[in-house]
Amino acid sequence: MTTFQIQQEILSLKEKNDICILAHSYIAHEITEIADFVGDSYALSVKAASVPNKTVVMCGVRFMAETVKILAPEKRVILSNSSAGCPMAEQMDTDLIKQLQEMNRGFKTVAYINTTAELKTICDVCVTSSSAVKIINAMPEQDILFIPDINLGTYIRRQCPDKNIKLVSGGCPTHCRASLKHVKAAKAAHPDALLLVHPECLPEVWEQADYIGSTSGIMEFAKKSSAKEFIIGTENSIAQHLQFECPDKKFYPLSKDLVCHNMKITTLPEVLLICKGEFGEEIEINEKTRLKAKQCIDKMIEYGG
Repeated sequence: MTTFQIQQEILSLKEKNDICILAHSYIAHEITEIADFVGDSYALSVKAASVPNKTVVMCGVRFMAETVKILAPEKRVILSNSSAGCPMAEQMDTDLIKQLQEMNRGFKTVAYINTTAELKTICDVCVTSSSAVKIINAMPEQDILFIPDINLGTYIRRQCPDKNIKLVSGGCPTHCRASLKHVKAAKAAHPDALLLVHPECLPEVWEQADYIGSTSGIMEFAKKSSAKEFIIGTENSIAQHLQFECPDKKFYPLSKDLVCHNMKITTLPEVLLICKGEFGEEIEINEKTRLKAKQCIDKMIEYGG
């Protein structure tokens, strides 16, 4: 079967079987083309809670599918590939964070959404890369323990100088592959290009950027900018997606190594098998865990407006 034929069969089956397909922005283009919604993890989760479909397929990684289930427990949630984890989300467990909380009594624990459902159960507030600064500034507490991304945390700390933010050594291995050496090489090769960088990158990288922001923020900036060339400092699929959406502009990956292998593990034929009921993993979260994990997401909504 050709890519087009597979896509057409998926479109037919998802309508027949009442399936909503969500695709994270880092997923391959041939999958985002047939998805009902494409975006970052939280935006997809919120969208999943509002759609009428009984089954939701998350083409992304495990913590994203968990977040969908937390917000939409009545739906059947399928993770596209059971091997699709998130190294950052899996770096820390509840025992470690409980120890840190004991050492930092009085601190509110703020969790990046890139964390497991289990870890969210012992955190006070959840944030996304686009909402973190706004939410932490809105919190009445001054003392914050931020987990798990130290690079995003460093960026937040600089934007929130009135807060006492303690960080933990963790982060996204994909974004950490970009270095100052890559920045210098990319700028030398493309001197007219603007550098757009995700705050999960090392500070030495985003300090050189013309724009620092979330995946969705980077894409919006590039689309609206009058500039014609951009160096994209996040997962390389974003450069590809932007090239499709803005054919009159040029997009260059900051580094060929900015590839999330967990996101790339999901394939278009697998999505077809999911729609046939032959592949994927149904996500189950016990109600006690779900309700506890939801509390920090509810706080995110409260502070983020």
